[in-house]
Amino acid sequence: MGRSLVRSRSRSRLRATRATAAVTAGAAALLAFSVGATGTPGTVVASATTQADALPEPVPAVAGHRLASGMPSVLSTSACLAQKKIRCYTPLQYRKAYNLAPLYQAGITGRGRTIVIVDSFGSPTVQRDLNIFDKQFGLPDTKVSVVKWGKVPAFDPKNEDQSGWAGETTLDVEYAHAIAPGARIVLIETAVSETEGTTGFPEMMSAEKYAIDHHWGDVISQSFGATENSFPGFGKNGTASLRQLRYAFTDAAAKGVTVLGASGDAGATDEMPDNKSYPYRVNSWPSSDPLVTSVGGTRLTLDDSGRRTAPDVVWNDGFGAGGGGVSGVFARPSFQNHVAGTTGAHRGTPDISMSAAVNGAAWVYSSFDPKDVGWGLTGGTSEATPIFSGIVALADQKAGHRLGLINPRLYALAEHGAAAHGFVDVTGGDNSYSGVKGYPAAKGYDLASGWGTIDATLFVNALAK
Repeated sequence: MGRSLVRSRSRSRLRATRATAAVTAGAAALLAFSVGATGTPGTVVASATTQADALPEPVPAVAGHRLASGMPSVLSTSACLAQKKIRCYTPLQYRKAYNLAPLYQAGITGRGRTIVIVDSFGSPTVQRDLNIFDKQFGLPDTKVSVVKWGKVPAFDPKNEDQSGWAGETTLDVEYAHAIAPGARIVLIETAVSETEGTTGFPEMMSAEKYAIDHHWGDVISQSFGATENSFPGFGKNGTASLRQLRYAFTDAAAKGVTVLGASGDAGATDEMPDNKSYPYRVNSWPSSDPLVTSVGGTRLTLDDSGRRTAPDVVWNDGFGAGGGGVSGVFARPSFQNHVAGTTGAHRGTPDISMSAAVNGAAWVYSSFDPKDVGWGLTGGTSEATPIFSGIVALADQKAGHRLGLINPRLYALAEHGAAAHGFVDVTGGDNSYSGVKGYPAAKGYDLASGWGTIDATLFVNALAK
């Protein structure tokens, strides 16, 4: 359907995950660090009843980064360069680029573990689309367990919110499965109510808390977020409205469930409700939460087989840029003490980065819109996050148990033999975007790529020990 960018902003609610047994030492330290109120577990915190005080809408990170759709077939990278003027990649190329083959050969496929994906509305064709995706790339089939949280409305492809979230759902499910083909996938679809003061996050966190307490999964993948500044009370009372939503994350940390969050697709800034960018640096939640592993974006340069022809750089290709920076809400957590020279007194993001570039887009298959059935190209940290959720599922299987909050372990590994532990430093590019000066990639930890990207075999083996 050409190269025009299809922009869609959406709202959302839904989340599931399974609980774990022990609290790691790192999680305990983080819980002690937790700032402010965390809300009452199990409650839906709708802190406003008027439009002026409403919570911000959760926006899928994929919004605005769907480059093409409805194509009849998958093209090679070289054909994409010739016809679309961008690079495009299949899941088989990502597997090669991230060195996953040795894990699969050893039987590490995510078997016995569960990835929970939370998206508003979901997609009515997610199972059918995944089956076609799997057949195209020779992946094993799996049945997606769909849970509807609340009264999810009937899908209307003409509704931009619903179609935007359906695209997000498709990407999340297909790429989590592509990386961890043996893992079970639970998709929680939340129902967005168009009532004042109810905008998605309370339902998402309530669903996540329920899923954690009922042992639904091992890792939660969140490809959505909202700018910290947009929460009521930002800069005035410590953003109590945001802190009251954290109870699902404190529960996940206590019960050993790993939670991931996309760092965002607008570099060091983000979009305001009027679709204009903030004219200064901001950060987004839940990615900025210390109890969440923030996943940023890189741009890969691969040949048709998936071999790198150049080092990875920070995603910044004109279509978007990997989110990253310092939180305006959370103080620096203890696991970032050794990178205080970069983060200052605040929580820094991202923690790690994976493929997200639109010029290096992922192939997806979708049929939720009967007028736009076929193959499409999508990028964004919505791609990076489910890819990394698959990596965590592999590490969970390798370890034989859930790894829970991985941030303390991730930073310790990176600080003591990064290369040997599978960290691949990203030192090129920056995340300046929309006129806002961002942060440059640098040796070691930086606010554009975190600790860089990974060699999955080395990383999984190290994380699982």
